Amino acid sequence: MKVLVIGLGGVTNGGKTTLAEKLKKMLPNCDIISQDDFFKPESEVETDERGFKLYDALDALYMDEMVTKIHNWIKSPASSGVVTEEPQSACDNQKNVYILIVEGFLLYNYEPLNELWNRRYFLTLPYEECKRRRSTRVYEPADTPGYFDGHVWPMYLKYKNELEENASMQVVYLDGTKSQEELLSYVYSDIMQELNKLREETGGATLLLCKTGGPRFSVLGRCGFYI
Repeated sequence: MKVLVIGLGGVTNGGKTTLAEKLKKMLPNCDIISQDDFFKPESEVETDERGFKLYDALDALYMDEMVTKIHNWIKSPASSGVVTEEPQSACDNQKNVYILIVEGFLLYNYEPLNELWNRRYFLTLPYEECKRRRSTRVYEPADTPGYFDGHVWPMYLKYKNELEENASMQVVYLDGTKSQEELLSYVYSDIMQELNKLREETGGATLLLCKTGGPRFSVLGRCGFYI
């Protein structure tokens, strides 16, 4: 059995969940763990002097529980409780491979997770587009006036800058303004390359790109780890 752990992080409303769900339908034995499932209840989230609930911070999450769930999945994917579907596009030589996609807004700034990633992706958006998308979403609790500019966007920039300043951390930055088809095409192809490397290291056969009604596959580029 071979296991691949993929991080799909980045900006709020960048398309992380949608991309993860589409990848799950195409990749062999693929499952998703969402960071949003580990938010603390509102009563336990810190409030700053402006009255903003500080949700965009590690302290707002049960990160220990999230790490435990990921480790349990790695130890036994098939019995972890999150493997629920047969992959739609799996080839015969992919059946002994398990892939976990962990999606969330704050994945790579938490040290206990850093050793787990086989691949890190980070979706980005410009300020105006991110704010526009955020305004169309309904949150519970709802965003208070000034919350995006006063908390959400500054925290995104803070954590993104931390990643960019860490030269040892390899992150593939994805332009969230690109179409879902383009993003899916690139990430799927890139993950399949990682699977091939994994199999080559263990003397296995090369995996083939399998597609059943999915998008066209084209390499969008990795120079500088930005696409």
